[in-house]
This record gives sequence, structure tokens and C-alpha cells, in this order.
Amino acid sequence: MNIEIRPVLRDTAARLGVGVPFALKVLAGRLAEDPDMGRPSGLPGILTATIDGDLFEDCPALSVGYIREPDRIEIRYVAPIASSKPAAPVQDEDRSQEQGRPVDPATEAVTVREVADAWHRITRWLQHNAPDSYAALHAGAAPAEIAALEGEFGVRIPMGLRVLWLLTAGDEGVKGRGCLPGNRALMTLDAAAATYRLGMRSQAHEDSLNANRPEHERITLWKPTWIPVVALRPADTTSGLYLDSETGYLGRWSRFNEPPDDELDTLVTYLEEVADMLDAPALATRDRPGLIGGTLVWLSGIDPAREDLWQPLAT
Repeated sequence: MNIEIRPVLRDTAARLGVGVPFALKVLAGRLAEDPDMGRPSGLPGILTATIDGDLFEDCPALSVGYIREPDRIEIRYVAPIASSKPAAPVQDEDRSQEQGRPVDPATEAVTVREVADAWHRITRWLQHNAPDSYAALHAGAAPAEIAALEGEFGVRIPMGLRVLWLLTAGDEGVKGRGCLPGNRALMTLDAAAATYRLGMRSQAHEDSLNANRPEHERITLWKPTWIPVVALRPADTTSGLYLDSETGYLGRWSRFNEPPDDELDTLVTYLEEVADMLDAPALATRDRPGLIGGTLVWLSGIDPAREDLWQPLAT
């Protein structure tokens, strides 16, 4: 039985802990002997196996998703499982209760798989069809970097976003264009932190004015639970999408008072729709994906001067 682990997953594994690559190698050996050891993940065709972090030095508990074929296994994602040790959940539970959303390990495990699968669908498409856009993606963030950001924000970063940043910590873009609809870009952690600080400062100023306003006239520009995720452009954070850690939904922030999005998306549904539009462009509704050379370019955000170079994806 041939076990395949893509290079991007090896990079992710190394960032999760020094002992993770070895643990993954051990699991690959077990899969070669017993390819059906995993259980259904809830995602079509994907089985999931777990790695007990206590058995390996410097290795967290992991969820590993894989596709089983007659003569091969392809490991599709590797992601940390929310800790079950007493000390850590207490802190997470306290934060989640403050935000009104109790932590459900089973739900988080499903979210891990869904985010990882959707993002791998997107990056696999970019790698094969838009190599310039694929090359612009950052490697995944280290867990310590995400923990530091969580400490600065003072709110629990939802597991789905944590997994996404472990896979890819931002998008440099190509000629000012990111790979997400509207040519938006997944924000780097530094950009997310800077945007969060700016939003909180703006709200602090507004709160000083709200003190003298009737309740119905008070203005909310930013909430502590809003975590910036997607920017208008790789180098333009005047607007974008945040993930509300309290509700689990994405929303729009803007310095230009743009109206909110008409539909409520979770991070999972947003990424899944992006993947679906790339896989089946004829069914795309919100935006139209196409190519300029080796770059993914979405029609809604294209420069009119370059529109004649844009090639829609074959349907």
C-alpha cells in the first residue's frame, strides 16, 4: 500500500511540533498495514484517524484525514484536536462562556476537517491551474504565533480559523490581487493584528462620543470578538471580512461604511463556496473565476485595463 503525504502537509506537520513528523510516519506505517483503521469523517470519501499526543514527545493530539483507494492512501489534512486535559479546557471554557459559545470538542473536530478539506481543495486547484497565485501563499503559522495573537486579542480564536492559519498564514498576492473572491486576500497574522488594534482604537474613540449620545444613536465600529481574516487586497486593509468569535459568522468591516453582506457565512461555508466555484465555475454565483497567465483573477475585482487579458475558466 502506497502512502502519500503532500509536501505542504509535511511543512504543516513540522510546525505543529517537533515530534509530529515522526508521529505521522508511525501512523502511515499503521495505515499501510490496516488502511481501513479510520472512521468516517462526515466528508465524502474521507476517513479520519487520530494520533495520541501522549505517546510522542512534543506532539499534540491530532486528527488526520485520508482518502483510501485500492492501492494507495493519500493523507489530506493534519490538524490539532482540542485538548482534553483539565487545565487547558478551563481557560478555553471561561473565554467561550464570556463570548456566549460553549466549546464543543465534537463540533470543533468536524470544523477542523471541513476547513482543512476546503482549503486543500482551493490550494490543490491553485497549484495545478494558477501556480503564481499558489506561490504567493505563505507557509502555515507556528502554533506559538497563533497563541501570541490570541493573547493580544484576549479572545479565543475559533478552531476553524486556527486550523486555516496553521495551513496558510496569509497571501502575498500577485500584482495586488489575492486568490479569494473579489481578489481579496487571506490576511497575514501581522496584518490581522494591526487591523484589530486600529479597530479597537477607533471604537475606544467612538465610545467616548457614545457616552453623550442616546442609546439608539450609539455607534459600533468594532467589537473585541471581531478577528480580521480577509482583506480587500494583500496591501489594502481599508475593508475586508472578520470572523466573529462570538457568533461564528463572517462579517464585513470597512472604513467607508459599506453595507453588510446579504448572506451570513461561516468560515467553512465561505471556503467551501470558493472551492466549489473553482471546481465548477459554471455554477458560480457570487463571482466569476478566471485566469490572467498563471494568476487566479476574479471578475468582480478586475482592473478594467486588463479585462481583455482575462480568460474565464472552462466550464
